[in-house]
Amino acid sequence: MYLLWLRVAAILYAAAAVAVFPAVLYSNDRARRYCVHLGGMGLFFHFVSVVEMLMQEHRWMPVGGREIESLLGFAVAGLFFLVWWFYDAISLGIFALPATFFLVLIPAMGPGRYVFPSEGVRMSWLVAHIIALLLAYAALCFSLLASVLYLVQEKRIKSKPRPGKRSWWVLIDWLPPLGTLERIADATLEFGFPCMTVGLALGAVLVQETAVGSAYLLDPKIVASFVCWVVYVVLLLMRRGAGLRGRKAAYVSGAVLVVLMAVWVANLFSQLNRFGPK
Repeated sequence: MYLLWLRVAAILYAAAAVAVFPAVLYSNDRARRYCVHLGGMGLFFHFVSVVEMLMQEHRWMPVGGREIESLLGFAVAGLFFLVWWFYDAISLGIFALPATFFLVLIPAMGPGRYVFPSEGVRMSWLVAHIIALLLAYAALCFSLLASVLYLVQEKRIKSKPRPGKRSWWVLIDWLPPLGTLERIADATLEFGFPCMTVGLALGAVLVQETAVGSAYLLDPKIVASFVCWVVYVVLLLMRRGAGLRGRKAAYVSGAVLVVLMAVWVANLFSQLNRFGPK
């Protein structure tokens, strides 16, 4: 029965993790209320699940990787709500709530090794995983391109060619205005983030069928992917929350692209280059 409560908690954590982004990035009061209420209910059902699991097994300490992940997720969520209660720091939820969901997702699937009901279902998840991550990477690269073009357009506008002398800047007169480039960079970045989140969640489930299993967090490819996700969140906060624009935004986007390249390099050393039973 404890698995049922844990799965309910995972769903509620996922909903709270979705609501926290508009609550923080756009100061949306309704999303803030949804985030707190859904996350709080998730914490309650998580607590019920943990207590029932330990009572069912007649012990007071977790055993095995999945039980430890579940308790770690409970600790992260509990600390977040404790900090929110005393300091009203809802912005920390942009890290805490998605992290809690990822920690609870795999334990909620059951204590044993997860097996997809059919090969067709597994392939569907694999295709969705690949497409989601490719869309996220493409959106990030497009956001970087828009930021770089912003710098070029800004420099073209500031340049003052000598009278009677044609400047080579006329070759890029086709570039959109600065405001348009800024909106393109923001829109593509915000489109890519949910794609990356969904891709990571699907990958965390897919890897459970491999020999790595619950130790997937120790794999360099998985670790690098989550690091890239965290950097993605930081970039969103800096562009939207802190109002980062123009030249600085382009430099930060370039740094994120470097992290993205590191993910691909880590893939060369990963044991999970191919998903499937080992």
